[in-house]
Amino acid sequence: MATLHERQEYRMRIMKTLYAAMEANRPSVAGAKLRNELGIPEPDLATACTYLAGEGMLLVDWTTHNTPATVTLTHQGIRLMEAEEEGRG
Repeated sequence: MATLHERQEYRMRIMKTLYAAMEANRPSVAGAKLRNELGIPEPDLATACTYLAGEGMLLVDWTTHNTPATVTLTHQGIRLMEAEEEGRG
């Protein structure tokens, strides 16, 4: 099981990846692609996506095995990432 720090890091990495995809006109990212590119264990990916969906940051289409099939940033998620980007700039 991931530590609190790891869970927070996983969530931010997911958000950053989805934001970059959205900027490249790819509104959705496959869950398997997130898992493979970010190296997040499947149970931790599902947990992070469940958390972020509950916070209204993203939408998840789930497989029958309760793993993310596709993941998409919501308007609220985009606004959060834009605020993060402004804070860095």
